[in-house]
Amino acid sequence: MKKLLLISMILCITVFGFSQKRAMISKELRDYAVKRVSPVNHSSDFIRTPVIPSYKMSWPPEEEVIGGTRYDLQTNTSIQNRFFVYDDGTMGATWTMGFGDPSFPDRGTGYNYYDGAAWGAIPTEIIESLRTGWPSYAPFGENGELVVSHDFAAGDLLILTRDEKGTGVWTEDMFDGPDNHEISWNRTTTSGIDHSVIQMLSITWPTPNGGTPYEGLDGAILYSRSEDGGQSWDPENIVPDEMSSSYYAGFTADDYEWAASDDDLVAFLVGDTWFDLFLMKSADGGDTWEKTIIWEHPYPFWSGTVTDTFYCADGAHHLAFDSQGMAHVVFGINRAYSDGTSSYWFPFVDGVAYWNESMPTFSNNLNALNPYGHPDSELIDDYNLIGWTQDVNGDGEITFVGTGTENIGIYYLGLSSQPQIIIDDNDLIFVVYSSVTETYDNGMQNYRHLWERTSWDIGAWGDFSDLTSNLIHIYDECVFPTCAPVSDDYIYLIYQTDDEPGLAVRGDLDPYGDNNINLMKVIKNDIMPGINENEQTIYDYDVSQNYPNPFSETSVVNVNVRKSCGLSLEITNLTGQKVQGIKTLEAKPGMNKLTINAGKLSSGVYFYTVKAGENSVTKKMIVE
Repeated sequence: MKKLLLISMILCITVFGFSQKRAMISKELRDYAVKRVSPVNHSSDFIRTPVIPSYKMSWPPEEEVIGGTRYDLQTNTSIQNRFFVYDDGTMGATWTMGFGDPSFPDRGTGYNYYDGAAWGAIPTEIIESLRTGWPSYAPFGENGELVVSHDFAAGDLLILTRDEKGTGVWTEDMFDGPDNHEISWNRTTTSGIDHSVIQMLSITWPTPNGGTPYEGLDGAILYSRSEDGGQSWDPENIVPDEMSSSYYAGFTADDYEWAASDDDLVAFLVGDTWFDLFLMKSADGGDTWEKTIIWEHPYPFWSGTVTDTFYCADGAHHLAFDSQGMAHVVFGINRAYSDGTSSYWFPFVDGVAYWNESMPTFSNNLNALNPYGHPDSELIDDYNLIGWTQDVNGDGEITFVGTGTENIGIYYLGLSSQPQIIIDDNDLIFVVYSSVTETYDNGMQNYRHLWERTSWDIGAWGDFSDLTSNLIHIYDECVFPTCAPVSDDYIYLIYQTDDEPGLAVRGDLDPYGDNNINLMKVIKNDIMPGINENEQTIYDYDVSQNYPNPFSETSVVNVNVRKSCGLSLEITNLTGQKVQGIKTLEAKPGMNKLTINAGKLSSGVYFYTVKAGENSVTKKMIVE
């Protein structure tokens, strides 16, 4: 997907730190519903006070491209554990990778490894010997690693292990589902001393994906465990207690994920638009499970019948343990209904919810998860409603480039979703999510950015930070974040970037193009409330190189300012003589555009100096 260089069309007001006050999507957009599709097989107008942004010292976060893919669907809803940071500073990262569009016979696991000094070469070949997808990645044994993906053609799973992370030959083993039933969309992690216990979830194919019911469930989530490296399994392919057909009609792909520890504490989270959001937690390594229904679905055993419209979990969620073993959960919010023939979702409904085991659960009221102040809502801003799309330009409204689904990427999730949660040794909580972001667009669609919010006392939440406010992400769709469960002075994540909003595999059905897998390191102090507050207006990296350069007519400079200020540009020749200038204008916080006109300039080399308040940055340009 060719990057659209529409700088001349943009006045991007981009900010990476925002206070907690919220501006709302218009009611007209919130009430707009769209027919929902099955997971991919392979294959009122409320305005609040404008915010005043706050800024941190060290920005942007460190990033590096570690992989690529043209197959751009990393998950249907929640994402697997695909990235791990080891105690020795090494890292392993995986993603679904394929380059042979549109059928992708080469699809499988992309893998890269950081040896403590550098990442490996960007991979062009998958690690499996056959076509797979949807990898889970985990440490395994004293110093090894494990990858589990699905072979959809055969309807089983492929387990790859090796004793030394980052080097050596992978050992491949197949894992089959119950007799006469295919399984896919696994979630696999490791627990116990030396990560020696394999904990696996898979799902039998639901009927829309070509399967048949298993034990009365149209899509049965199955639990398996191995304590000997996958040589034997006990239990194997069982339906966990309180997840049987006595409780549910069935489940769907990618609506579940793990949290695990280095002892016997493990948990997994399950939830989607059409069934409960619930936690399954075990203190004995998976022998017994305790179930907590976090959000109770208003239509139990739903199987296609007519419903009223209700607010719901959108299927994208994540969980983590704190130092006391308490589970913390984040999930995206959406809205849905069924007309008896099809089900529908609401692409402009917006919100990321938070819950932990010390908090009340949500009822089955149709508006229990209503994020817009309904009297029946059980959500409270900055308590259990902690994320939403940001009022980037501070005008008190959320405004996108258009008002239809053609103006945003289609993921069948909420406007803000794909959340990840990390809890460090001091019980600091970091939540990252992907959100459609105003002022970032290509003239036709708005882009998603990655946003972060921190809680420092399991209850108080700080400001919002745009992790992808860097100039290099002006035209990037930033999606599918996967955070490492451990951290040090940094939090670590990988995510996918695309220069076109939305997907090629499903949803928008955009033309196929190249996507990057990026590694990001974020200094914790930079996203902690009140730390390293910065008074400087611009830094060198806030001023773009003029584009085009060289040029003969006009050229544009993008400037990301940190606070409202006077903004001007001065052009000098090689002798230091001022030859042209752009008079001072009042700039809002964020991205501002300055246009240089070469009409009165002779061919040659010049310098342009951008002045923002008391600070300035100088760069070189060439006039043809």
